[in-house]
Parts: sequence; structure tokens; C-alpha cells
Amino acid sequence: MENFHKANATAYLDGESPRVSVRRRGWVRRLLAFVGPAYLVSIGYMDPGNWATDIEAGSRFGYALLWVILIANLMAILMQTLAARLGIVTGRDLAQVCRAAYPRSATWVLWWFAEVTIAATDLASVLGTILGLNLLFGLPLLWGCVVAVLDTFLLLLIQRFGVRKMEAFILMMVGIIAIGFCIEVLIARPVWSNVAQGFAVSLPAGAVFVAVSIVGATIMPHNLYLHSALVQSRLIADTQTGRREACRYNLIDAVVALNGAFFVNAAILITAAAVFYRHGLVVTELQQAGMLLEGLLGSRVAPIAFGVALLAASQSSTLTGTISGQIVMEGFINIRLRPWLRRLITRGAALLPAVIVILIAGDHGLYRLLIISQVVLCLQLPFAIVPLVQFTSDRRKMGDFINPVWVRLLAWSCAAIIVALNAKLAADIVAELLRGAPWWAWTPVALVALVIAASLIALIVLPLVRPGPVWPSGRVTLSRSVSAALRAPAVHHVAVALEHSPGDALILGTAVSLARAHNAKLTLLHAVVTPGTMLFGSDSRSLHGEEDQSYLEQLAREIEDRNLLVETQLLYGDPPKALIDAVHENDFDMLVLGAHGHRGLKDLIFGQTVTPVRHAIAIPLVIVPTHGAESAQRE
Repeated sequence: MENFHKANATAYLDGESPRVSVRRRGWVRRLLAFVGPAYLVSIGYMDPGNWATDIEAGSRFGYALLWVILIANLMAILMQTLAARLGIVTGRDLAQVCRAAYPRSATWVLWWFAEVTIAATDLASVLGTILGLNLLFGLPLLWGCVVAVLDTFLLLLIQRFGVRKMEAFILMMVGIIAIGFCIEVLIARPVWSNVAQGFAVSLPAGAVFVAVSIVGATIMPHNLYLHSALVQSRLIADTQTGRREACRYNLIDAVVALNGAFFVNAAILITAAAVFYRHGLVVTELQQAGMLLEGLLGSRVAPIAFGVALLAASQSSTLTGTISGQIVMEGFINIRLRPWLRRLITRGAALLPAVIVILIAGDHGLYRLLIISQVVLCLQLPFAIVPLVQFTSDRRKMGDFINPVWVRLLAWSCAAIIVALNAKLAADIVAELLRGAPWWAWTPVALVALVIAASLIALIVLPLVRPGPVWPSGRVTLSRSVSAALRAPAVHHVAVALEHSPGDALILGTAVSLARAHNAKLTLLHAVVTPGTMLFGSDSRSLHGEEDQSYLEQLAREIEDRNLLVETQLLYGDPPKALIDAVHENDFDMLVLGAHGHRGLKDLIFGQTVTPVRHAIAIPLVIVPTHGAESAQRE
């Protein structure tokens, strides 16, 4: 089974921040230590795509579809809870689990789908930023595109402060959005009895498409990858108790955060119903909604609050989209780019269609582009939900943390509903976009639909055909894999390279201790370095070489008195090459070598031994620093 090296989950964020400790006294403080990941995820439920569907639902049907937002939110809580559980129990995010469980070809297809989703999500964020700046400051749309490029670096700077600071920033953005729509609702003055009636299940004529749009815009594919990774930013105990505690606290975090997102979405719909529906206006564009608020409510505060909240939602969604992009790339194909490079690639893919549409169709084309981005999300969502439900319902992956039967039934039911509704939404939108188009325009659409349907069927059937190996511990981490593979090396023969200098005392002492610990034979090595030996090797005899041989033999006799089997071997020529050749030609199991501690210019003058030797041998190398011993000897 393939293992993934991941020092900690915040590698996705800045590569350096340590994981957050959750060891706190009292359950409240422990809960607060876990709070954060779900708030980052909740931003995906308040992005401009959600705003568009909520505003259209409220302006077209009043409060009648509030119950749809509630149902969609409950489904989202279930899916996000499963994503968090997967990350906590397995120690991997959803992308990494897919990579471990599926064939390589399937992994690449899923990665491509996920990347398209990230670009579509970022496109919605870009459009929200452009429209928010236009509403607040009258900034032309193309200049808004320039700002959308520059804000990339601001958000990357926020990432550098670490996971807790980033979570605090997102929480602040959520607060701004919530305050903005509290102001909107207060100014709009809805009839609260009518609001309460909106939670009764009913479906007005013509409301099916909008209801499906709400569900389709609520659950975002990238949020499932994101949540399964972010929960690992907490340093939980790798025990059954520790994981159960983490699952429990993350459930609370998800319920609170996503219910906050529900209230924001409900507030958007309520505002649209109280303002636009009451005046008989059907609003389908975010910019149109912001402009009409002042005229209908007679308050300059309303459009400002709307624009600020839209800008906050877009910026927050941009940040979480960036992290999601890093997660899917590293998880699916094990490629990790610098955050700024990854961010610029994603933002470039999102800005290009926005700029083209603005140049061709102006602000009227932005809403159409936003709808197309939601179609892309609808088409990719099944490829995140189906694996998630499969994995969390598989004892091979989850061990004792497998979903209970009732959760499995509920999760598969929700998955089926979400997949069916998203398929219908995508089909309806494409049909609307291509209405009146010739047959040849439908051909590529039919081919894409056929490929997507075949891929989804293969994804569902694949685990039934290839169940895969059992993951013994449920949570598969690098530390657990390494500890399970621990083997004491068999050491029968230790070689020690001596320098014929005072530092040999430390080198030889280390070698003798190792040989005695393993009851191994000891061979003393020394390379004779003279002009003759450098040219002719062992064919060159010299007084220097005879002194070295005598030195080794005397040391051998001293050590033999300590009940060790000792041999000597004199080497000739360049020391690194001579040592490497000796290791290759003999049955040594370990080599002990001294290091002088010099570097730079001294390396050029005196030469290097440790570096070339350690890269050329396949046995353990023990390096003993000798510069301290030589200094003491001189004193």
C-alpha cells in the first residue's frame, strides 16, 4: 500500500506552521482548539454562486423556498461531517485516499475533474470581487480584473501567518457577511409570519429549476477535499479515544459553522423576497440586486452593506479555493508547487474567461458566466461525493470508525438525490443555453455527457470489482507505517576508517562500542596518501605506508585483548575512492568514519571524504566529529 509523506496538514497552508495542539483543560477550551476548519469550509456555502440562486429564489417565489435552503444545509452538514471523519481517522485527505484506493488512470481523471472545479470556483470568486468593487466604488469591470490579480498576493501573505491566523481572518470575513445581511434584513423589514411559512414544504409552479439550483450551488466539491485536509491541522492523539474526541468536536464545529452559513443564505433570500418580490421584480443578477436596493429601500446603507458583504465573501472564497487547489494537486498526483505559483495558475484560468466575456458582452455576460461555472460544479460534484461515501462506509479504510448502517443509508440517499438534482440542473442549463442551436452544436455536449456518465458508473462499480487491501489501523500515518516496518539491521562486520591522528581515539571508540554491541568483527582501514600511491596505488611502497601498517597492527593487538575479532586493511590512493571500493569488495555491514568539521576553502585544500562516501555506499554510515578531540590534544 502506498504511503504519503506529509509532515503535517498545514503543509497545504504555509509549509512551516506546526499543527495546533488540542491539549487543553476543560471541554470548552478543548472545543475552541478544534474550532476553525468548518468556518473555512462554510465560506464555500456563501460564495457568489449561492447569492445568485438565493436572490433569484426570493425575488421570484418570495419565502416559499426557504425550506429548500434548510434541506440543502442539512445534506451539507452530513457530507462535511463525513469528510472530516475521513481525514481524522485515516490521516489522509479525500484526494490522497482516492490516490491510494484507485488505479493510476482513475486518479488522473479525478484530479483533472477536481482542477476544473477549482477553476470554476475561483471564477465565481473573481466575478464576485469585480461586481463588489463596481457596486462600492464604481470601478470599471476590467479594472476589477486587475485588482483580482493583485489581491492574490494579499491572500498569500495571510497564509504566511499560519493556520490559526488564517482561520481568524476567515471568521472575521464571515462576521462581515453576517453583519451586512443583518443590516439588509433590518432595513427590508420582512413579515416574519410569512418567513416562518417558508419552512413548510411546498413547491410553487415553475420553482423546480430554482430549487434544484439552490441544492446544486450549496454543496461544493472542493469543500469535501478541503475539510478532510484541514481537520488534520489539529495535533490529536493517535488513539481510538483521541480520534473519537476529534470526530465529536469537529461535528460540533461543522454544525455551528454551516448553520451560520444557512442563516446567511436564508437572510439573502429573505431580503430578496422582502424587497424585490414585494415590488414584483424578478432579479437574476448580483449587480442588478445591489443597484436596486437603494431605490427600493430608500437607504444608501443597503447597497453598501450588500457590496461589502459580497466583497468579503469573494475574498474568503478565493483563499479557501487556493488551499483546495494545493490539496488536490498534492493529494492526487503528489506534485507540490510554490503557493504563489499555484495561485497565479488558478487565478489566470479564472480571469481569462471573465476578461473575454467583459470585452464581448459587458456586465450582462457576467451573470451567464456565473451560471456556467455552477454547471461545472454540478457536473464534478458526484466525483467527490461518491468516493467520500464509499470510503467512509468501508471497514477496510475506516476500521471501527465505519459509518453505522443508518448513516450509510442516509448518506447514499443524499448522494443519490444530490447527483440526480445536479444532473438535472446541468441538463436544464445547457438546454437553455443551446436552445435553437443546430444539431452539430449538441454533438460535443452529448459526447461530454456520455464520458461523464461512463466515468461515474466506473467509479461506483470499481470498489465492487477491486475492493483493495485492508488498511490495518484505520488511521494510516507515516509514523505508524515507519514504526510497523522497524527492523534492527543485522551487523556482523564493522569497518572503521582511521586517520593516523589523535582523532582516531573517538572514531575507534565508537567503532569498538558498535562491534561489541552487535558481537561483530572489526576491520581497521587506513588510506595511504602519497604521490606514489596516488599514481600507482598498492604497487608503490613507501616508508609512510609501512608506518601506517605498523600503526594499524598495534591498534589491532590492543583491541584483541578486549575479546574482539580484529583485522586490518591498508588502502591506497584517493581516500574516498579507496573507501568506496573497500566497502563494495568486502562484506562490511557498517562503516564508521571521522569528520574534521571544516568546510568551504578548507574542503578545497584538504579534500572531502564524508560527502562522496555517503552518497556511494548502501550500508549504514556512522559519522564521528573529530575536530574537538584534535583541538584538545593540541592544548
